[in-house]
Amino acid sequence: MQQHIEALSESKYCPLWHDSELKPEALPALSGDASCELLIVGGGFTGLWAALQAKERQPDADIILIEKTFVADGASGRNGGFLNSSLAHGETNTDHHFPGEADRLYELGEKNIEELLATLERYNIDARYEKVGETLVATNWGSVDKLRADYQEEKAAGKDVVWFDRDAMQAQVNSPTFLAGLWYRDGHNGIVDPARLCWGLKRAILDLGVRIFENTALDEVKPLGKNRMKAFCEGGIIESDKILMATNGFYNKMYKVRRAIVPVWDYQLATEPLTEAQLDSIGWHKTRHALSNDANMFHYYRITQDNRITWGGGGAVRYYFNRGTGPECADIPERFEQLSHEFFQTFPQLKGVKFSHRWSGIIATSTRFCMVPGVTYNGRVAWSVGYTGLGVGATRFGARIGIELLGYQPSDIIKMKFVTKKPMAWVPEPMRWIGVRLTQLALVKADANNGKRGLWLRLLDMMNLGFTC
Repeated sequence: MQQHIEALSESKYCPLWHDSELKPEALPALSGDASCELLIVGGGFTGLWAALQAKERQPDADIILIEKTFVADGASGRNGGFLNSSLAHGETNTDHHFPGEADRLYELGEKNIEELLATLERYNIDARYEKVGETLVATNWGSVDKLRADYQEEKAAGKDVVWFDRDAMQAQVNSPTFLAGLWYRDGHNGIVDPARLCWGLKRAILDLGVRIFENTALDEVKPLGKNRMKAFCEGGIIESDKILMATNGFYNKMYKVRRAIVPVWDYQLATEPLTEAQLDSIGWHKTRHALSNDANMFHYYRITQDNRITWGGGGAVRYYFNRGTGPECADIPERFEQLSHEFFQTFPQLKGVKFSHRWSGIIATSTRFCMVPGVTYNGRVAWSVGYTGLGVGATRFGARIGIELLGYQPSDIIKMKFVTKKPMAWVPEPMRWIGVRLTQLALVKADANNGKRGLWLRLLDMMNLGFTC
């Protein structure tokens, strides 16, 4: 049996973050009708942050949160745990979609992370945060030139960045594929345990009086007169003044939301805890960088507190025809085998290491490659979805926008183009699947050609659609 397949033979299909004695029992499902001021649909980051911030702004608000399965079961408990301050996925994307707002969005992103971390301290939430910054590594020579240029630009702007040439980067993390590296040390970017973050937020909002019903699916939403909404759920009907749809990549009852995003599956692996010899062979445990390679189909990888490596992304990322989100998309051997193969290409000295966990999750991607907020029913129903891989931090800000659109201490933020500008809708099938698949294949080809982009990608770049999650 080939090494990369053998390494998966004893793996468990379960997110590493869920496999913890700290995982709380699911709360009872809704059983009977209920009424509240604010109904939040979705027990991930956006829904949890929305409930907390709404309670902080209006302590007497009567809030119900419903979750189809259990809190942290969706993307919020299945990501890599990379905490990043970016709200609009980089300067180029920001300048194109929200001209004139780059500086403001940067400041809001930095403040959002500061407030997020202050909230963790205030509510005694141990999310295992580590302030390690963000480190990009070059795995082709075109990327070396790009990262060096980025370093010079950032350094000239006074940013706290560190350049690693090939030898220096391999001294930080030893991989024969690393040709250079760029370490961003500004701000509070780092890593967390995403499930611990969700569970801590769950405990905090329960303490504040929020009612949570898990294993409660939403079937339909309808207006009730001119001032109320009616949510038909498994187990009962919930009447409310307002609703926040925090479903992200999963099926949303609002047609406007469904047109704005598509679900993209991402797959991850976690190794067993590394031995001292294995750790010494890569040296990563001494530096603990949060890594991603500067490529179109990039991998993201980190080291955990018990010295495992989590490894995700790369060529295994997939969009499935007609927004497939069913269980048949979740545990596909070929996806994990590809990830495993790419892992051992990066760390050949870890020959013999086994993967203990494998899992998958859904990234909600919009055509503007960042969150999409919105409101309808005369201010009674709002949403914030489509974080495109940077949701660990940005969801708190998205939740803030959502509740402000519903009238909870609104600020001038909801008048920014970032909030008011409508995203371009995704094209219908089968053109959607064809376009996404063609783009992915072109991105893989560009990565193999030192980043040189072909005709299809250059065309997408002209439309600012050449980004990949």
